Amino acid sequence: MNEADVLRLVVSLTFIVMLILAAAWVTRRAGWLRPGGNQFIKVLGTQSLGSKAYITLVEVEDARLLLGVTAGQISLLHTLPPLDSSTPSLPAATPAGGFAAALSKFTKGR
Repeated sequence: MNEADVLRLVVSLTFIVMLILAAAWVTRRAGWLRPGGNQFIKVLGTQSLGSKAYITLVEVEDARLLLGVTAGQISLLHTLPPLDSSTPSLPAATPAGGFAAALSKFTKGR
C-alpha cells in the first residue's frame, strides 16, 4: 500500500464514523428511540423526606401506588384507585399544615 491508499482508507473510515454519529444524533433528536406512549409505569409525583429518603406516587395500569423509597429498599405504603375523569386530580400545593396533613386529607377523600 502506498501513501495515497492509506490516506483514502483513513478518510473513508473517518467519513463512516462521522455518518454513524450523525445518524445517532438525528435518531435521538427525533425521539425514535424513546418509548413515549408505551410506558407502563408513570411517576405522578415525588416528595423528599430527607437525605436519600422520599415517597413517590406512581401509576401502574389500574392503580396508583404510594411508595416509600430509601437507599436500601422500596416499600408499598398505600394503594389508590386510578385517576379518571370523575376523580379529582392531585392537590396542586401542600397546605400550611404540612405534608402529613395533606397526605391524610388526600387519602381520606378517596
